[in-house]
Amino acid sequence: STTFKNQQMARGVEPDESFYIQHCQAIRGKQRIDLTVDPPPDLAIEIDINSRTQFDNYQRLGVPELWRYNGQRLQINVLQDGKYIDSEVSPTFPNFILIDKIPQLLKESKQVGSAQVLRQFRFWVREQI
Repeated sequence: STTFKNQQMARGVEPDESFYIQHCQAIRGKQRIDLTVDPPPDLAIEIDINSRTQFDNYQRLGVPELWRYNGQRLQINVLQDGKYIDSEVSPTFPNFILIDKIPQLLKESKQVGSAQVLRQFRFWVREQI
C-alpha cells in the first residue's frame, strides 16, 4: 500500500485502495510518488467498518473523489472548492449508480461467494456501457 502525505499534513493517509485514472500518464512507470510534483490519486477508497476516515487529510491532498464504505452504505464524496460534498453519483463513473449497487453486491457476496458476485458485477458493468 501507499502512504500519501504533503507539507500541509502532520500525518499521511493510507487508503485501502487508490487509483490514478485521469492522471495515469503522469505517474506511469514511477517507482515513487512525490506529491510535491505528482498529482494526488484521482480516487481513494476507504473501508470504514471500525474507524472513521479523516476528511481533512484527503482534502489537504486534493484527492478529487473519496469513496467510503461502512459495512452497509457506500458514500461518495467529491471535492469542490477544497471541501468534500456528498454525491449520489461518481464523477469518474457517471453512468454507474454505484451508491446502491456496491452495497447490494457486497451483501450478496456473503451468501453466494465473491467469485459469483464478481461475475455479476462484470456483467452489470457491460450492460451499463
